[in-house]
Amino acid sequence: MVKGIVDDIDRALIAELQRDATRAYAALGKAVGLSAGAAHDRVRKLRERGVIRRTTVDVDPAALGRGVLAFVMVDSSAWMGGAAESFAAVPEIQEAHVIAGTAAVLVKVRTATTEQLQDVLRRLYAIEGVSGTQATIVLETFFERPVCA
Repeated sequence: MVKGIVDDIDRALIAELQRDATRAYAALGKAVGLSAGAAHDRVRKLRERGVIRRTTVDVDPAALGRGVLAFVMVDSSAWMGGAAESFAAVPEIQEAHVIAGTAAVLVKVRTATTEQLQDVLRRLYAIEGVSGTQATIVLETFFERPVCA
């Protein structure tokens, strides 16, 4: 799907939606200088083009028993580009990225305890091609920034 270029109004709409995706189209339109109908039309087109991939809520992971956050560099003895399904099969992994550098894959993991993190690391070793891991546990998050602010 062709995403194309977004203009300043699209960027403003996206920023407003990232702040609060539950706002009515009238409020969104008012915030960016459009009518409710025009705001709705633009948002619909952004969804159709794949610029807006989904609408979700921002949840406190600790409130759901996932207070341990770690980023894990995964070393490999082979190209890991085809291993997406293997990483996706580990429910504690929130994100997985093929990267350039000394490691092959970077994963973002959330668990309740460090013991559960250790179990995730064991399961990562079971993925074909994985030869090592290096985990960095987050002690505090200063901020997480949306893509378009």
